[in-house]
Amino acid sequence: MSPRAPGQSAAQLTLSTNQINTAGCNKEVALDAALVEPMPVAAGHTREERLIHSTTGLAYGCSSLSGDKRPGGQAVSGAGSKNVRDPAVAGSFYPADPRRLEAEVARLLAQVPASGEPAPKALIAPHAGFVYSGAVAASAFAELRGCPEGIARIVVIGPAHYLPLRGVALSTAEAFATPLGCVAVDRDALVTLADLPFVHAIDAAHTPEHAIEVELPFLQSVLPRFTLVPLLVGDATPQQVAEVLARLWGGGETLIVVSSDLSHYHDYETARRLDAATAQRIERGEWDAVGPGAACGRLPIAGLLMQGARHGLAARRLALCNSGDTAGARHEVVG
Repeated sequence: MSPRAPGQSAAQLTLSTNQINTAGCNKEVALDAALVEPMPVAAGHTREERLIHSTTGLAYGCSSLSGDKRPGGQAVSGAGSKNVRDPAVAGSFYPADPRRLEAEVARLLAQVPASGEPAPKALIAPHAGFVYSGAVAASAFAELRGCPEGIARIVVIGPAHYLPLRGVALSTAEAFATPLGCVAVDRDALVTLADLPFVHAIDAAHTPEHAIEVELPFLQSVLPRFTLVPLLVGDATPQQVAEVLARLWGGGETLIVVSSDLSHYHDYETARRLDAATAQRIERGEWDAVGPGAACGRLPIAGLLMQGARHGLAARRLALCNSGDTAGARHEVVG
């Protein structure tokens, strides 16, 4: 098996969920209660891929963001404090230079034609390096262009790739930083989850994780200002994820983003067949048919489908391909 380039987990399914009829937690926690033995949440990731998270992390101070007009970038209370989650994959999954990153996201979004559909309640988007899945991610986040400023809170939920854990992991950070600025964490929203026994504050899971981080530059580019609810899912059930989403569902002010890839490391034609079947199951709302190996974020996807069905929502496909269609070799692809 040949080494893979940083970020080559090119999730290539993008869906939006629309209505069918309309087209703070404690900062100190006993971590051992939530940690479990390793599980195959990121089968196929090489040691080299894991190491990039410790070698390419960059610090972006938030104190300079007061009055920053860049979309999504915002000052946070206590700006300049140490309680900011710094980027783990800037410079590997996407450009670390703010101007280059801003230009790259703008280029990707500009390639997506306007859909004319109303703003979605939820999106399923990829979380690979931009060279592999940026175009597909852009097809999701382009749905937010021109959205009313009423979208003020984004729940980004994805799989925990690096730290095996039980349940759902919160972050105690006050903000998540990217080269485009800092996004404040909605601590009040996290407080609403504090009594759920399967929800834990585990910063060690968030520190190296790319699943949430790679979605933020797109969100910062299409929305003027928002707060973030960052969640990582480990050994949990779809019902537990649905319960978390139910508490955070809100109204038009809240958008749900599920960060997920599809199949991993099959040959091109096999991946196309498997991913097409998974996409169809998602579109039909068959949350219990998205099994292990179908998507690394299958549990967040299943929880979203369960909760979406309670609100009469259905998925609409925006894009579907794999890394063999973008920048990768075809003997071993990620869907």
